Amino acid sequence: MKRIYLLLSIGLTLITCSTLHAQESVEVTVHEKDSTYQEVIELPKSMTYPLDSLLTDWKAKNYIDLNKECNTSLINPIFSDSIYIDRLQRMPTVMEMPYNDIVRKFIDLYAGKLRNQVSFMLSACNFYMPIFEEALDAYNLPLELKYLPIIESALNPSAVSRAGASGLWQFMLRTGKLYGLQSNSLVDERRDPIKSTWAAARYLKEMYDIYKDWNLVIAAYNCGPGNINKAIRRSGGKTDYWEIYHYLPRETRGYVPAFIAANYVMTYYCKHNICAMETNMPISTDTVLVNRNLHFQQIADLCDIPLEEIKSLNPQYKRNIIPGESGMQTLRLPTHCISSFIDRQDTIYNHRAAELFRNRRLVAVNDRSGRIREVKGTGELVYHRIRSGENLGSIARKYGVTVRNLREWNGLINNNITAGKRLKIYQK
Repeated sequence: MKRIYLLLSIGLTLITCSTLHAQESVEVTVHEKDSTYQEVIELPKSMTYPLDSLLTDWKAKNYIDLNKECNTSLINPIFSDSIYIDRLQRMPTVMEMPYNDIVRKFIDLYAGKLRNQVSFMLSACNFYMPIFEEALDAYNLPLELKYLPIIESALNPSAVSRAGASGLWQFMLRTGKLYGLQSNSLVDERRDPIKSTWAAARYLKEMYDIYKDWNLVIAAYNCGPGNINKAIRRSGGKTDYWEIYHYLPRETRGYVPAFIAANYVMTYYCKHNICAMETNMPISTDTVLVNRNLHFQQIADLCDIPLEEIKSLNPQYKRNIIPGESGMQTLRLPTHCISSFIDRQDTIYNHRAAELFRNRRLVAVNDRSGRIREVKGTGELVYHRIRSGENLGSIARKYGVTVRNLREWNGLINNNITAGKRLKIYQK
């Protein structure tokens, strides 16, 4: 039997703070044993996104059919507390889904003002839920955690918070790096739906090993374990979310109720006359490994894939460049394009390389040991596979370059080469 908390009596009013970026909040009246007071709780940022901003994602624009009516009514039925309690208890969840006035207000918000956003998110689930469920299942975590990105990002893969968190799971830069998500000027793996999901699953598991309470884990995901530990200390060592509620940051006070409400509305949306927008399921995709610098435009030109589709499938690359030469990278493409890419990859890598990478020329510099670093030259980049009997002199004459050029471009410290290896050559 799930516990039912009725700790707080709350009056809900949507207000807008007078800041540059309007942030919606909820004003609440809190009744304790000996006092009554009002406070403002910040809504999770995902609850403030307008529907238009969610529909700008390439997947949404191409796979959600806005021309088909889904019969979402303007009328949201009103139910009694006992109905909500019964429905929450019937949900097949491991995590506790308690009910109180706060949870009720967030349910009303999702099922009322945000019902069109819910309709969108029900469709976007088709893109992301299989990814979420696979990672959560692998770590033996409750599958209801798959709705956490609804609170974090409203299933918007390009969401960025005012604090700098990014992606579906809203990782901060430092936390992302701790969990193996690469971030630099060209790559931000926090935006990668698959890699960020597996990182989030690992993080959630580690937090549960610490707190042994899912509500505290959810709260820690929002405000960090440091704030949770501080709230526990200030409450005198209590370890129940609702008992440390008053010691949490304002946004976190609404975070767990919003998570419970999201689970409820994604399960019982039909009861509230909400339907999912029509979705044409996206084509299947697969990945290939890339170990050379590659521009999305090279793929779009020769593989007949729209540039926007490549960007949508690979949101971790910030400037349409895959820096394969700095380390092995992954490229996600429609399954039917994988064999074409593999068969033609040398041509693809060379296509318009001088034009698309013209700002990536380096000068030759010796390091302190005297070893020549690998450098990039000007001109069109081609690759030569060394044949048996060839040497640097014969290869240099063939391409009209010098032996020194070949050594600098390929980081060679002498003239020794091996048959079967490839050399980079920049042709004028």
